[in-house]
Amino acid sequence: MGQNATSNAGVKTALLDAHSDMGSTEILEKETSENLSNGTSSNVEAAKRLAKRLYQLDRFKRSDVAKHLGKNNEFSKLVAQEYLKFFDFTGMTLDQSLRYFFKAFSLVGETQERERVLIHFSNRYFYCNPDTIASQDGVHCLTCAMMLLNTDLHGHNIGKKMTCQEFIANLQGVNEGGDFSKDLLKALYNSIKNEKLEWAVDDEEKKKTSSEGTDEKANGTHPKSISRIGSTTNPFLDIPRDPNAAVYKSGFLARKIHADMDGKKTPRGKRGWKTFYAVLKGTVLYLQKDEYKPEKALSEEDLKNAVSVHHALASKATDYEKKPNVLKLKTADWRVLLFQAQSPEEMQGWINKINCVAAVFSAPPFPAAIGSQKKFSRPLLPATTTKLSQEEQLKSHESKLKQITTELAEHRSYPPDKKVKAKEIDEYKLKEHYLEFEKTRYETYVSILNEGGQKLLNNSESEAAGLKKSHSSPSLNPDSSPVTAKVKRNVSERKDHRPETPSIKQKVT
Repeated sequence: MGQNATSNAGVKTALLDAHSDMGSTEILEKETSENLSNGTSSNVEAAKRLAKRLYQLDRFKRSDVAKHLGKNNEFSKLVAQEYLKFFDFTGMTLDQSLRYFFKAFSLVGETQERERVLIHFSNRYFYCNPDTIASQDGVHCLTCAMMLLNTDLHGHNIGKKMTCQEFIANLQGVNEGGDFSKDLLKALYNSIKNEKLEWAVDDEEKKKTSSEGTDEKANGTHPKSISRIGSTTNPFLDIPRDPNAAVYKSGFLARKIHADMDGKKTPRGKRGWKTFYAVLKGTVLYLQKDEYKPEKALSEEDLKNAVSVHHALASKATDYEKKPNVLKLKTADWRVLLFQAQSPEEMQGWINKINCVAAVFSAPPFPAAIGSQKKFSRPLLPATTTKLSQEEQLKSHESKLKQITTELAEHRSYPPDKKVKAKEIDEYKLKEHYLEFEKTRYETYVSILNEGGQKLLNNSESEAAGLKKSHSSPSLNPDSSPVTAKVKRNVSERKDHRPETPSIKQKVT
């Protein structure tokens, strides 16, 4: 869990103040607009009035509630605090409380908004039951885990369903650094397995076949931009910053941000090249303005620029020809960064080390995030370091590779009919691109672990050249790779969602 997790662990309050930055105040109701400037007491009164109306569904629909509770501003937090006071979870188990809560409204809206609503729920549950789970963060962690489990067991995703043992293993070490009670986790697992989690819907929503507005934003639970390491509200995605982690490589790199989260093209003004002193420490690539000094505290700016390389893939940027020695890094949340090294050897060294860290330390993925599973949704890739031994890690990667290969074959054997809507064809191509990328990623990881994984990480730069031999995967020899070529073709056909832009030289100015 994030280092900020312990700071508010013991605070019995329904106000969230540790996990999200203050947003600009958005006026949710016309009647409150004149009150917002009149100091806190009138804000609280306005929030109480709105919360009561939301709870009683007085001129509001069930689907309106979540958006008023989930905005990232002070007034919305007050409304959520007042709204949650209508629920008394004292003496109830966490799963009972969540089901009771979901009877009142419809959990729809953007992923971030839903996530905030779940944080307010977690805070209220902790307030009502301070002695059952160690902290608010612990409650929120379990709430997220239940939502993910619900999707895995009852969603439309293909593949094996999560077992109770896997559920318990996924939650190791995330309860303030310790483990939750196995009996508690077994009870929660069985509750979700026996009865699907569902929330109330409006009558007219029931008539619709698709639940508009509830589709997942691909990987779900990240903020739209990375503001700092560990600022996500999902405990599984908080990036572990281990001050004692080993430094695997350092040196100067120029960076160009090519695509933001989920592959969305970076706005023109933010695409320029900038030079940093890069330090690959543990699973984080720190990009600093000045040269690395181990004793120097990291600045806010350094944290903003840092990139987690868990579940990432580095490869030679064969489609970028304006500069030599450029490598492409695609992260777990599908950001695409270009880095220029000072020589071909340096570039290959960075590719090797980044992929090696990702292969050795990336923890097994969770199922896709909460939401309407009719839309393709990528699984959640935890930032926590794997608990598996190197041998188990290799087996885990091999089984993922086998699963992905099978899914890709199945996917390709049922192409969409030419008459279907463009949106469905886009969806098909996006999933195909995802499966192809994952296949490449796991092929790379498997080949690295077969070569010795951890040992390769500890090798010096000169020895790391030997890694090239192990990397016969498509990711590192894109020229000879039909898979990579296929990915580019598929993606170039997409209009609205570009996980990567195939020909950077045509697009970048």
